[in-house]
Amino acid sequence: MAPGIPAAMERPHFIGIGGAGMSGIAKILAQRGAKVAGSDAKESGTAEALRALGATVHIGHAAGHLADDATCVVVSSAIRADNPELLRAAELSIPVVHRSDALASLMQGLRAIAVAGTHGKTTTTSMLAVALSELGLDPSYAIGGDLAGPGTNATHGEGDIFVAEADESDRSFQKYDPEVAIVLNVELDHHANYASMDEIYESFETFAGKIVPGGTLVVSADQSGAVELTKRVRDLSSLNVVTYGESETADVRVHKITPRGLTSEVTVVLSGKFLTFAVSVPGRHYALNAVAALAAGVALGIPAHNLASALGKYTGVKRRLQLKGEAAGVQVIDSYAHHPTEMTADLEAMRGAAAGSRLLVVFQPHLFSRTQELGTEMGQALALADASVVLDIYPAREDPIPGITSTLITDAAKAAGADVTAVHDKAAVPEVIAGMAKPGDLVLTMGAGDVTDLGPQILDHLSS
Repeated sequence: MAPGIPAAMERPHFIGIGGAGMSGIAKILAQRGAKVAGSDAKESGTAEALRALGATVHIGHAAGHLADDATCVVVSSAIRADNPELLRAAELSIPVVHRSDALASLMQGLRAIAVAGTHGKTTTTSMLAVALSELGLDPSYAIGGDLAGPGTNATHGEGDIFVAEADESDRSFQKYDPEVAIVLNVELDHHANYASMDEIYESFETFAGKIVPGGTLVVSADQSGAVELTKRVRDLSSLNVVTYGESETADVRVHKITPRGLTSEVTVVLSGKFLTFAVSVPGRHYALNAVAALAAGVALGIPAHNLASALGKYTGVKRRLQLKGEAAGVQVIDSYAHHPTEMTADLEAMRGAAAGSRLLVVFQPHLFSRTQELGTEMGQALALADASVVLDIYPAREDPIPGITSTLITDAAKAAGADVTAVHDKAAVPEVIAGMAKPGDLVLTMGAGDVTDLGPQILDHLSS
């Protein structure tokens, strides 16, 4: 039986309640019986889903939205110090709680699995949530994206397992005390918060050190940053380390990955035995995510063959190579990839899934700081496409950096031999793509910002 509501969370107010991480915590609290309220910048399906659970959701930010009897105000690192609701909380002496602390409080008393890594967290967390649910274990989960099946990013379950996506971007994943932690990869990203790889490693070491005594770290045996992390934490006597991947040294070794159109089949060697199961999304990286999920579930004591079968029920997460539709013989697919490694993996996956088709990409860079540091690599990744359209940088939480524009990416792409076009007016993109696309082509909208909105618009233009 899951625990109740922490006293501080009985009447929480969320600033930015519609965000992926914030809304998940709010949903779980509402399902547990808390009186949830909050505000967001605009109306959304998420806001409506929260209202359906009994939450009060205001649109826009104003001091008057914060009730005097709120027990806490929940914020993420994206909330600015001058937010009127945050200022009002100070006036009323209402405690301010970071999103990560709120999530940590929900995990108390449960067997937690925390999924970390520079990329792949959402998919792997989702695979576990679906598989554990399929096995009747009724887990709670909090994910950074909506599952394609249940259509939600979080739920309160009556079982004793809590699966959570653990965000390294602001070091907030250091707040959790999981029984099992997964580290998929360790790379330099989030340049506003980390100045070097040494800082990244230190952050992940702290995360690994928070695993409960006798718990397990499941970590990639293939990715160089993860391998280095493994070396650094091997001496933690209270920690069991299980490696997975294609390396011959992996504890859970991938024997073969077989692409099958928009799905794949993976065979692993586990405890000396071969085990084969289906993965219902394309690409080697997603198959490896499934193996990480398998290893984590086994670490919790779940029989491997049961878990492998249940993992085949996973059908994807919105924005992770999600098919948006087809028109005029052209398929439009949406990708959340925004880091060069993710971009390359998704582009290679689509190449493998649709050999012989042209691949057209609409890419929107995410964050000025990321573009400043990785713009060249982003451009080089786009060389995997037959043609690309590059939009202006989506700022998200950042202010502009002088001289940093998407030109950094288009110049690098052209230098790599890519066919790339800069389009500064996002509204013009559907017509541009409709003019480029031919029957049989694949169109991939790619990025972590509002580029996802273009998929349906492109399909409309193709249909007209």
